[in-house]
Amino acid sequence: MPEYIYVALTRKGRKLKGEIEAADEKIAMNQLKRKNLNVIKLKPKPKDIFESVPFLQPKVKPKDVVIFTRQFSTMIDAGLPLVQGLTILAEQSENRAMKKILKEITKDVEGGATLADAMRKHPKVFDELFVNLVAAGEVGGILDTILRRLAAYIEKAQKLKGKIKGAMTYPIVVVGIAILVIAVILIFVIPIFQEMFAGFGKALPAPTQFVVNLSNFAKGNIHWVIIGLVVLASAFKYFRKTKFGRRATDNLALKLPIFGELLKKVAVARFSRTLGTMIQSGVPIMDALEIVAKTAGNVIIEEIIYEVRASIAEGQNIADPLSENDIFPGMVVQMIAVGEATGALDSMLEKIADFYDDEVDAAVEAMTSMLEPLLLLFLGGSIGGLVISMYLPIFQMAGVVGG
Repeated sequence: MPEYIYVALTRKGRKLKGEIEAADEKIAMNQLKRKNLNVIKLKPKPKDIFESVPFLQPKVKPKDVVIFTRQFSTMIDAGLPLVQGLTILAEQSENRAMKKILKEITKDVEGGATLADAMRKHPKVFDELFVNLVAAGEVGGILDTILRRLAAYIEKAQKLKGKIKGAMTYPIVVVGIAILVIAVILIFVIPIFQEMFAGFGKALPAPTQFVVNLSNFAKGNIHWVIIGLVVLASAFKYFRKTKFGRRATDNLALKLPIFGELLKKVAVARFSRTLGTMIQSGVPIMDALEIVAKTAGNVIIEEIIYEVRASIAEGQNIADPLSENDIFPGMVVQMIAVGEATGALDSMLEKIADFYDDEVDAAVEAMTSMLEPLLLLFLGGSIGGLVISMYLPIFQMAGVVGG
C-alpha cells in the first residue's frame, strides 16, 4: 500500500509530521481529518533507492526491541487496544526496519491473528523465547507484565553479551595491531636496513639474517599469505557449519584454559535467567527447556539441557541430570534442588543468574589482568626483537671502530 508524508496541525495548533498508509491520497487525507488534524502538506513518500540492497538497510537492534517492549507494555497497562498501540509505535519508530515490521504485525493482528503468531513471522527480531512468552501472556491475560519481564531479560542478556564481547575484543585488537605493525616493519622498514647492510662486506649476525630472510619472504609472498588466511577462515567457517565441527569447536571452547571457565559461567547465567523468566511467566517446563536449549549458544550445553528435559519426561527432577556434568557447579545444582522442593524454582533461578552475572564480571576483570602482561610480553618480544635484530650489525660496527 502506498505511503504518504504529511505535515498537519492539531486543534491546539501544534505542528505534527508523520507518515500514513492509504490506497490513495484522498483516502489518506480523510484518515487524517478523522484524527482531527488540519493537513498543511501531504505528498507520496519518496522511494528509497537502496531499498533493494539488503546490506544497506537498517537492522533492528536489541535496543530497539527493548524500547518497543517497554512502551508497548505501558500502553497495554493503560488500557489501549493492541492494534492502536502497535499503530502508534509503528508511526513513531525511528528505525525504518522496525517500523516496517510493526506495520506488518499490526496488519496481521487486524486480520485476526494473535500477537504471538504475528511476531512469529519475524524470527530475526522476535525469537522463540520472545514469541512463547508473548503467547503465554496473551493466554494468561498478563501481557503487560510479560512484556516488562521480557524487556528486563533482553537488557540483562545484552549486558552479559557485551561483557563477553569486551573480554574477547581487547586481546584480538592488541594482537591484530601488533601483526599489522610487524607486517609494516618487515615489508617497508627492513628493506631500507638491508640496502644499508649490503655495503658492510661481512656476514650479518644470525638474528639479523633471520629477520632479513623473513622480510624477503613477506615481500615476495604477502599475497599468498593473505589468500591462505582467507581460505583458512572460510574453511573454519564451513567446518563450524557441520554437525561434527560445531560440536568439536564448542567442546574445545569450554576446555580452553582462560576462556573456558568464563564461558561456563556465562552458560550458567544464561540458562538460569532464561529458564527462570519463562517459568515465572507461566510457560510449561518442557516447552521452556526446549527453548532454553535452542538459545544456549553452545551444542554441548544444548545437549545437557535436552538430557534434563528427557529426565523430566521420565518423572525425574531438574537437579539430578545437571549434577552429572562439569558445566553446572554443585552450588547451582543444590540451589535448583531447593527451589524445586520449595516450589520457588523461578526465584531461585533468578538469584543464581544474578550471582553468576557478578561472577562473569569478576572473571572478565581477572582475565583482563592476566592477559595484559602476556600481551605486553608479546608486543615487546616481537616488535622489540625485530628492532634489536636490525641494530645488531650497527652495534658490531661501532665495537670494531671503537676497538
